[in-house]
Amino acid sequence: MTGSTATTENAGIAEPAVLSDVRGWFWDLDRHAFEWFLRSQQQARVGGDLLELGAYLGRSAIVMGNHLQPGEKFTVCDLFDSEAMEEENSAEMARSYRKTLTREAFEVNYLAFHDRLPELVQAPTSVLADGRIPAGSCRFAHVDASHVYEHVAGDIKVARAALAEDGVLVLDDYRSAHTPGVAAATWEAVFTLGLKPIVLTDCKFYGTWGDPEPAQELLLAASGGAPGCWVHPETIAGRQVLRMGGTPEKIADFPVSRHHDRLVKEAAARAQREGTVRAAELLAVRRAAAAAARRPVAVAKRMAADLLPPVVTSAVRRARRSK
Repeated sequence: MTGSTATTENAGIAEPAVLSDVRGWFWDLDRHAFEWFLRSQQQARVGGDLLELGAYLGRSAIVMGNHLQPGEKFTVCDLFDSEAMEEENSAEMARSYRKTLTREAFEVNYLAFHDRLPELVQAPTSVLADGRIPAGSCRFAHVDASHVYEHVAGDIKVARAALAEDGVLVLDDYRSAHTPGVAAATWEAVFTLGLKPIVLTDCKFYGTWGDPEPAQELLLAASGGAPGCWVHPETIAGRQVLRMGGTPEKIADFPVSRHHDRLVKEAAARAQREGTVRAAELLAVRRAAAAAARRPVAVAKRMAADLLPPVVTSAVRRARRSK
């Protein structure tokens, strides 16, 4: 199915209307950081492929795919619903993902926002150590697969080989209490493999094997690159590293999916038929606000008039006036 349009007939998988409908632990601050780095690379005319090791249901991949430039390749590697070969990794998957993680669900989610799938490798991330990703071909790599130290250390080496000199590596869960293996592998790479921190959020580590200072200077000058964000410099072993935080509500909404208008109309009509007006209001306000953020005002108003029943349209207006 890679590189083609998927169908959801008989799939039993809910299509997402907005990015937040895709389940996962990829929060708005890191979504902003991803887009800031990817957009900065595009503005600097930096080309290169994208790589993600560990995708879950596709929320971060959807964001990365939105910045894929002509001629670039996006590779996503995940076990999805395949069995893990090692007992420790299998136990982790059973605890964290149960039966929710399937390749089909990833494809439905991704194709709700994009015309074509990335190159999917359904296998342990260790298979990429065989050189199938050309050395130095990537500008951005996200590692969010196993939390087992040995696996993360291996994934970092895969990413190091794949990234160009100034490419950006993002490591998830580098400081969570339940993922000490990720923390160990991350800081080991810093102190023994030459990985240089650029910026840290609560959830993710952003670094490079190139020079981190140009990106740090831009982030500091832009106060994090978006209203509501902040950056603060720290020093670790004589090297500067930034911390980033902020208020997610002030970060721009992601474009809605191709199913958005239909799903809003169906949900609002269903809620009105069933008499659950409050449910209709909540759904419509959330999704109409996301749509309005990416549409001209006149178009957003016309969409609300065309799609929503009067009681829901009134709720949207009340929500806007209360801001």
